Amino acid sequence: MPQLIAVQDVVKLYRAGIKPVHAVDHVSFDIEEGSFVSIVGPSGCGKSTLLKIIAGLLPWTSGTVRVNGREVQGPLENVGMVFQSPVLLKWKTVLGNIMLPVDFAKLDRGSHLERARSLIELVGIQGFEEMYPYELSGGMQQRVSLCRALVTDPQILLMDEPFGALDALTRDELDLELLRIWEEKRKTVLFVTHNIQEAVFLSDLVIVMSARPGRVLERLKIELQRPRTMEMMGSRQFGEYAVQIRSMLASSTSTPAAVGSTT
Repeated sequence: MPQLIAVQDVVKLYRAGIKPVHAVDHVSFDIEEGSFVSIVGPSGCGKSTLLKIIAGLLPWTSGTVRVNGREVQGPLENVGMVFQSPVLLKWKTVLGNIMLPVDFAKLDRGSHLERARSLIELVGIQGFEEMYPYELSGGMQQRVSLCRALVTDPQILLMDEPFGALDALTRDELDLELLRIWEEKRKTVLFVTHNIQEAVFLSDLVIVMSARPGRVLERLKIELQRPRTMEMMGSRQFGEYAVQIRSMLASSTSTPAAVGSTT
């Protein structure tokens, strides 16, 4: 598969207060088109910062970031983002929230409305189109957020701990749902999570980051058969991947972190 995202020697300093916070330190990795990649690491290691940099929402201090061979110089149009909080407008319906990127970019509403309804059916929330966020469970709200990120048919999907606030059963359900959508749509996904098992279960590649300042400790290729099933989590191979990542993270956090914080 062709290379889609190239991050090379990226450094990010937050210049706030007396002493700058060193968030990301010479991070390099490539992501192939159509792949599912997760980033795991301790809190404050710069995982979310990297997503914002790739999306063109945050400048970096040094290094290069390229998407489709072009250096990122501002917000990208071919990126959808999903955050830990669904960030839905409480005065808009499910359909209204999903259509927000379309209305904001002044895109053709008719064709995108058809896509929105198709996505609603794909994630299993048909019949809830005219309901408001307060009428939905947390899992359903995140399904709406996922539809909103996909409605403009972006090439890249950036997900920042999207299921972290949900209970374990709902999280498992949405992990399976996400994989099903990924198998069908084949978007390039960069997924940030604190959950090692989730990263192994979802990914083709897991990027393991150190404690702040965030560095890449390992790029671990996950060679589990697809399609993935929950039963795989009990396999020896799955367990070995999880133990390997946990060991790397434990070694990373055994040294004192720098003063300051960022995510």
